[in-house]
Amino acid sequence: MQAILDYLKNTGEQLDSEIAAATGLSLANVRLGVTDLKARGEIMVCRSIRYKDGKEVDGMLCRISGYIPPAAPGRKSKAYTQAKSRSTD
Repeated sequence: MQAILDYLKNTGEQLDSEIAAATGLSLANVRLGVTDLKARGEIMVCRSIRYKDGKEVDGMLCRISGYIPPAAPGRKSKAYTQAKSRSTD
């Protein structure tokens, strides 16, 4: 399960099939691990249906609970910079 958490921390939101391919775990083991992590409140899971080559692919979309990734580099809007300065005051 630590491999799943580490992968999600490094890559952000991912499908269970993508986690399985990247970590080398079977899809069944990833789904069991994700279910356990969800029960402990460490990750959030949503059911996701995507279409690949006209076929329906049912999966679980996973991300770390309460984790807000750092802001992307580059210019920020005035609203973002004003809100950021208010929260640090």
